[in-house]
Amino acid sequence: MQKVAVLGAGSWGTALSIVLADNGHDVRLWTHRKQQADEINTTNTNKRYLQVNLPQQIQAFDELEKAIDDVSAIVIVVPTKAIREVCSELNEKLRHQPTLIHATKGIEPESLKRVSQLISEEMSTYNYEDIVVLSGPSHAEEVGKRLPTTVTVSSVNEQNATFTQDLFINESFRVYTSTDMVGIELGGALKNIIALGAGISDGLGYGDNAKAALITRGLAEITRLGVSLGASPLTFLGLPGVGDLIVTCTSSHSRNWRAGNLLGKGHKLDDVLEQMGMAVEGVRTTKAANQFAREQQIEMPITNGLHQVLFNDKKPRDVVDQLMNRSKREEMDDLAAFIRTDFRD
Repeated sequence: MQKVAVLGAGSWGTALSIVLADNGHDVRLWTHRKQQADEINTTNTNKRYLQVNLPQQIQAFDELEKAIDDVSAIVIVVPTKAIREVCSELNEKLRHQPTLIHATKGIEPESLKRVSQLISEEMSTYNYEDIVVLSGPSHAEEVGKRLPTTVTVSSVNEQNATFTQDLFINESFRVYTSTDMVGIELGGALKNIIALGAGISDGLGYGDNAKAALITRGLAEITRLGVSLGASPLTFLGLPGVGDLIVTCTSSHSRNWRAGNLLGKGHKLDDVLEQMGMAVEGVRTTKAANQFAREQQIEMPITNGLHQVLFNDKKPRDVVDQLMNRSKREEMDDLAAFIRTDFRD
């Protein structure tokens, strides 16, 4: 049994807490809202985020210092925009060196940095190499119900990755390891952009053919950007790439798909975000990826089109027409080049 703190009591943090509790660990679930902590501790529910009963091994805290006391691992599951603030506070209050794991999927727009980079910048006693990332096709709603789910963990430190694998793996939650931390994080973050697009396509009533094309060409964009940042193209053919794309682009559980669906039906972005009531990571990630693509001259037409919808008030239907009328090209040219380079290296 391990003592584990989970920072962030939203749907994903709560679902991961259930996995850890099922494995017999002592779980401390931290939230900054006392009312939410009281609900979890008195009724074993977190109804705003997950409609399931929580194991009694999960104890909620609204004081960070108490939640992290003497834990062997800390799992960070807060939105990307809160990473720096939470890690800065964690840095001040942490008195020992537990394994640090994050399960947040996003990129910081201003710096274009991945979450592991943000954590290592804010945590004075942790190097980038020590941090573990957990990612993959995993709706919290299904994990909370113990439906079969498979994810990947990655760290430069193989011992930390194996420890994390052992911490989470069980009969309904299978965990693989990978050495491509860059690819794992980028796959988890960038797929949210394509999920927004898939939701818009469905909101417009464009059908399965259009969505299949969007997902496939979206994978090409993700791979293009990922390779430019040092990821292996083969990573995007695995769980954090194709797997996460499929689950996020085709399910109403996906916040990004739901947000895109509302945009496709004519709702304004501010109204959509207010209606969602939870973080929609794809919005911030679209801004970050579009900025990077422009600066590095990387071709990402879907991302650019979504950026026009989200931030330039362009009509979704006009963006689709724009994408469909792009100049002719060979489908597999850049992907084949990526794979040849990866095997040669």
